Amino acid sequence: MLQKIGFQPGINKQISDTTAEGQWVDCDNVRFRYGTPEKIGGWKQLGDDKLTGAGRGLHHFVNSLARKYAIIGTNRILYAFSGGVYYDIHPIKTTTTLTSAFSTTNGSAEVTITFGSDHGISAQDIILLDSFSSITNSDFVAADFNDKKFMVTTVPTSSTITITMPSNESGSGATTSGGVRVQHYYPVGPAVQAKGFGWSLGSWGGEVSGEPATTLQNGINDSVTTGIILVDSSQFPTTGTNFLIIDSEEISYTGIATTGELTGVTRGVAGTTAAAHSGGATITSSTNFVAWGEAASGDLVLEPGMWSLDNFGDKAICLIHDSAVFEWNSAATDATSNRATIISGAPTASRHMLVSTPDRHLVFFGTETTIGTPTTQDDMFVRFSDQEDINTYVPTATNTAGTQRLADGSQIRGAIRGRDAIYVWTDTALFTQRFVGQPFTFAFAQVGTNCGLVGQNACVEVDGSAYWMSENGFFRYAGKLESLPCLVEDHVYDDINLESGNQMVSAGLNNLFGEVMWFYPTSSSSVVNRMVAYNYFDSSPQRPIWTNGTLARTMWEDSAVFGSPHALEYSAAVDTSFDVVGNTEGSSIYYQHETGTDQVKGGATTAIVASIESGDFDISQRTQRGQTTGIADIRGDGEFIMKIRRFIPDFISQTGNTQVTLQLRNFPNDSQSGSALGPFTVSSSTQKVDTRARARAIALKIANTTTNQSWKLGTFRLDIQPDGRR
Repeated sequence: MLQKIGFQPGINKQISDTTAEGQWVDCDNVRFRYGTPEKIGGWKQLGDDKLTGAGRGLHHFVNSLARKYAIIGTNRILYAFSGGVYYDIHPIKTTTTLTSAFSTTNGSAEVTITFGSDHGISAQDIILLDSFSSITNSDFVAADFNDKKFMVTTVPTSSTITITMPSNESGSGATTSGGVRVQHYYPVGPAVQAKGFGWSLGSWGGEVSGEPATTLQNGINDSVTTGIILVDSSQFPTTGTNFLIIDSEEISYTGIATTGELTGVTRGVAGTTAAAHSGGATITSSTNFVAWGEAASGDLVLEPGMWSLDNFGDKAICLIHDSAVFEWNSAATDATSNRATIISGAPTASRHMLVSTPDRHLVFFGTETTIGTPTTQDDMFVRFSDQEDINTYVPTATNTAGTQRLADGSQIRGAIRGRDAIYVWTDTALFTQRFVGQPFTFAFAQVGTNCGLVGQNACVEVDGSAYWMSENGFFRYAGKLESLPCLVEDHVYDDINLESGNQMVSAGLNNLFGEVMWFYPTSSSSVVNRMVAYNYFDSSPQRPIWTNGTLARTMWEDSAVFGSPHALEYSAAVDTSFDVVGNTEGSSIYYQHETGTDQVKGGATTAIVASIESGDFDISQRTQRGQTTGIADIRGDGEFIMKIRRFIPDFISQTGNTQVTLQLRNFPNDSQSGSALGPFTVSSSTQKVDTRARARAIALKIANTTTNQSWKLGTFRLDIQPDGRR
């Protein structure tokens, strides 16, 4: 007897496979469209290059010259992509000209660069070398250094760094060299988020990103407790017992005089040894450090290097998370040869940024209460510029600049533009920020509680609705707060790294297919390696449509500018990038999505393996009419062995072959792996497939395995009858 088998759209992983009769329970690289599953579109690499580091920001815009740009921020370098070419537009923090600064050793790839004073550079920072003249006693030549970017390997002292060449020194070893210019890129941050607790909360003897640093004014011996003067003490804490590190010695103090001199000093604390230090030695605040063996009173999360990207007309606006903000004029003469520069008058430490519309204020979130003083950064403070003026932030009676502090939460996590408001999330709540004009400029209202944002990029807005991922579920706001019913919720939240990976969760919108996607790291991963998607086109309150999969993207941008979605994929494996010598941070690849059927990467085409599996279905036998009641009844829900003699495939569309597998079991706790029948290869001309399948419960799996294959499923029919075991 031929029987159609139909399944409800979407994946349901909240119930057992046996309970999920008539439903799909798992998939990868599959979406639902008009209620039926299909393989997702392919993707191809844009340009031939791998970008340095992890992609942590992506923004598309078209400038007044009708040129399309993608601004890409990794945790090391800011790029502009246009016409298939990547341009380095990263801002320069410092520029230093040195003479006779290089030294090498025979048989080693390491080059030491010596500065005349404190360089302020950390390991894995990027430097650009140019104007290099010569090097003696070395087989390295000027072309090995000139106009080359290097990732700093180590920082032996405050006045030296090392870089690693692609090959070893074969000369006797350089001791002198000609001139060179060293340009230090603004640091962004680590590639992955790290969480510390207990004694490992801080870096023992190392630096915590963002801690205040300065230099020693005068040399001191190993015993003095007075005359220890900081060149710039403005960012160092001055109340309570505090600590700082000079070279390898840690010192405690209780105050700082107006001259910058430390008071209440104790030398050689935390097991370190008091030593003499020369003037100009680097001093780093270590109050927030936790030494080896020392218990911690709280948790610390070292957030990854991230960007907030937007555009103010032709200008790309680029904020380094918890740092400064920069502008890059895409319409300037020879724009791609220019670099982003710091925005004058703007805050110098902020968590997030965007340009409001239609009023065009530049808005900063989690920013400074005193502009230009990073130590006043308040994670709940909002500051916005004067209208149409990104350089004016101090409110006056004649401008529309202003500030606001939000109340619910401990930090602002993110913000996006909506149709009629800006949505602002803290770690616990949702606020709206609406332009109302003078005298208040913006009106702030709290519209949600216990619905905080999991990470800066975990939110999108479409058609007047905001969708986001919280630490306790998925939400939507379309005039009222709604918790999205999710049929894969346990699958996501039982295996997600929210302790050290929440800031790496990112959302993406694919309006071509009505999908909101979230990319996240699993509990055993420090990088994004999984996704979950919600179909807002076809979902209903009765049947929300969710899918899951292994598509891993760190950032995603919709199709509005380039006609198809673009996304970034990160690999933490040590790999070469096209522009940085000695890269140890991994690399990112920039893709165009929804093109073709396969993955095209580095010139190689590989298959996108897509699959979908159903829940178990069984057979129920209708008996003859009863002699006394005259009513037929249904006997057995999985009681009878089911025999499938053949199945008739049905695809709405199909390119290439598809694999169909029947997965068999007699009891819910049986494994399907040892009793699967197939896979059967089905082409567009296959009329039927004969089988000899027997089981109480059978599940259907549809998949493809090779290139140039795609499919959209129709309604299969099975030839089913009750049967015995043999």
